[in-house]
Amino acid sequence: MTWTLISATPSPYARKVRIALQHKQIPFTLQTEVPWDSTTATPQYNPLEKLPILILDDCTAVYESHYILDWLETKHPEHPILPDDVDGKLFAKKIEVVCDGMCDALVIAFFEKMREKEKQSEPWKARQMRKVEGGLRQLNTWVEQNSNSKFMIGDSLTLADLAAGSFLGWFSIRYADYEWAKQYPDLKKYHDGLEEMEFFKNTRPSPQTMKDQIV
Repeated sequence: MTWTLISATPSPYARKVRIALQHKQIPFTLQTEVPWDSTTATPQYNPLEKLPILILDDCTAVYESHYILDWLETKHPEHPILPDDVDGKLFAKKIEVVCDGMCDALVIAFFEKMREKEKQSEPWKARQMRKVEGGLRQLNTWVEQNSNSKFMIGDSLTLADLAAGSFLGWFSIRYADYEWAKQYPDLKKYHDGLEEMEFFKNTRPSPQTMKDQIV
């Protein structure tokens, strides 16, 4: 296989897929882009012009992180990222929903902050941050409920950890002034444990510079 994953260095959505591909021992080439710039190749493969995009041998594409992960788990079930039982599978997907929701809220807040100060909506930004605060509380509760393990569900790496670890890593660099680690020490311990794993070490996020005006 000569698959290519189009990714952005800070993207928590793309990081989930990068970790899943490595966990499943599927070889791929990483193509790093800034999806907001006019030079991006995303429109060639995804009508929504969003990352990540997994380009297959026949040049067809699979896109949207949650769909790519479902596709991988269905097509390549070896080294699974979902628990064996139905309730476990649904729980892992529920955790992913919360993590992706926080990511979506922060992206909205990030671009709102890029507007001229007089055009920014403080109530709109506050609404997005309430989503994040609620999501962090819920993640911390789930971590506490499985405190005897380094993982979110059971004793093995699942989609829940890919989603939570990717969100927390991105949040830590994009919103470095938000002291979530002090507020939720158990969640920090959980995140630190994931970051010691090789798949997380070699996919750590880093900022990118956007050349084109977005807002």
